[in-house]
Amino acid sequence: MARKTDRNASKPATKSTGLRSGGAAGLIRRRIAVLRKTPENPHETRGASVVRPIVFGATDGLVCNLSLIMGVAGAAGEDPHSLVIAGVAGLLAGGFSMAVGEYVSVRSQRELLEYQIELQRHQLHHTPQQERDILVEIYEAKGLSYAESDLIVDRIMKDPERAIDTFVREEIGLSAETMGSPVAAGLGSLGAFAMGALVPLIPFILLKGSAAFALSIAGSGVALFAIGLAVSRLTHRNALWAGLRQAALGGLAAAVTFGIGSLLGASVR
Repeated sequence: MARKTDRNASKPATKSTGLRSGGAAGLIRRRIAVLRKTPENPHETRGASVVRPIVFGATDGLVCNLSLIMGVAGAAGEDPHSLVIAGVAGLLAGGFSMAVGEYVSVRSQRELLEYQIELQRHQLHHTPQQERDILVEIYEAKGLSYAESDLIVDRIMKDPERAIDTFVREEIGLSAETMGSPVAAGLGSLGAFAMGALVPLIPFILLKGSAAFALSIAGSGVALFAIGLAVSRLTHRNALWAGLRQAALGGLAAAVTFGIGSLLGASVR
């Protein structure tokens, strides 16, 4: 137990995550490759950093734009010009909103991490014994004996950078390895949202009338089902249930906005 904890603590807090370059397309390709790779360890949570920007982004884009288009269709009928304008506006507005939100979120996390690193460096310099006692208590709370905890902390404290990283991980719960580049995260979210938002929009660009309407709903349902399958691969839940749930929730959102749009359209007319 002591060896395992010591080895984990040796990872520096400033380690690069590999997401600082490559742009949105490269980021998305790498995350999809991670999704497709079979985990070697059943306890592995590698997908946690993939779910939020890719699955959430694509789901938000798809459901948001499908609901927007269906709402406009309910209010304005099958006017292709209005539907395309609404779809493009929804894609751009939602995509940039997701990008800004993701950038600010990751940037704020990094700023918090940087502040905590400096704070821990200051505390280790001025109150090393107090910080040492805190770390011993943390490991005792994890089930280690006092002797084991004391041995681990002795080894950790010999390397100041290792000690800082361990305090930030164990006491604060932050790690540079769980954070990406703010720019790459923002671009990745923008790309994922845009890909999702294109699914219900493309049929109205290529077709007209009821054919576009039916293809938009069908294509969106299939895409949502596929996203549910991807989620089930990460969560190890029933794939069919996850896919159907995702498609049903997206369909419900679209049906509600279509109904509201129809009522508003009828009252205006």
